[in-house]
Amino acid sequence: MPQLHIEEYTRVLAGKEVFIACREGILRDHFQAIIADIKFLKRQGIATALFHNMSNRFANQQHFKELATRLPMTKIVRVPSDKDFYQFVLDYSDAVFKLIFLERKYLIDPEGNKINAVTTRRIRQSLGDFRNAIANTNFRDVLERICQKIEDALVDRVHILPAGKHTIKHELFTVEGAGTLIANNFVEDFRQVQTDEEVAIVWNILEIYKRQGYLKPRTRAYVDSNRHSFFVTAIDGIIVGCVEKKDIDPETVELGALAISTKFRNQRVGVHTVTAFIDLMASQGIYKFISLTNNPLLEKLYNQLGFVQESRSEYNDRQAQSPDVKMFYKHIE
Repeated sequence: MPQLHIEEYTRVLAGKEVFIACREGILRDHFQAIIADIKFLKRQGIATALFHNMSNRFANQQHFKELATRLPMTKIVRVPSDKDFYQFVLDYSDAVFKLIFLERKYLIDPEGNKINAVTTRRIRQSLGDFRNAIANTNFRDVLERICQKIEDALVDRVHILPAGKHTIKHELFTVEGAGTLIANNFVEDFRQVQTDEEVAIVWNILEIYKRQGYLKPRTRAYVDSNRHSFFVTAIDGIIVGCVEKKDIDPETVELGALAISTKFRNQRVGVHTVTAFIDLMASQGIYKFISLTNNPLLEKLYNQLGFVQESRSEYNDRQAQSPDVKMFYKHIE
């Protein structure tokens, strides 16, 4: 089960309202799981509203009763049968922070890969591809309206999640999420690790990369005792990437443990993390940088940022510690 970071993520959601929209068939299929996730949000003090379009027939009366009984502090909104479900939800409020659509599946690209986070510009550029990859035909034309709402600043964040057990909880309280996030105004921040919660999140990200075979193991105790050497990139206050400063000599540092949450890959988080780290180190008189990796994604990133793949003689001792790993070098003026 993914690691939940409740305290850190709740601070971001404090005082904001989360809308959850779920069509009848999906709500009926995942009724108990959806209620459980909404109750979890309420326990964290998060304001919630649930939109559904279950028909007002006798067979659904027990569902209506259970929603009212088990979610007394959640606004329950039934979308009239003669209204377009998605348009009704999008037009319901003048402004909302998070709008979650529970569907059968998250967004996927034409190759069938999950899309974790995407901007409205990217969606508009590939609208045809996204439409063809969406199983719910009714949702295909909604993307354009979602983009417009975000661009008009009427909705801040839209999440498209596969309905299921813990889906909402994992999307909002884990590093990797569970579905697709659509947003534009990502606020990036680069800072040194400080709190115990930040240590836990960094270790969680590193564990994911370790399982992929690209990072040497680092214990949580190691991250904790060396927190002064770890720096993070946060988006909207949530840590999504990290890098470790490893001193080589008075002029050189190594970028160690560079890792980006898969949720924000292809959103230039890696570029921001590396450039912010270099800028910070340069302000402290450091102008030589190395990094050792066999991760093809990081190799591409380093090449893009002007690093050169070479094992330099002055760093032979460091290379000897990882003889089968490529070294990348950059010198700034």
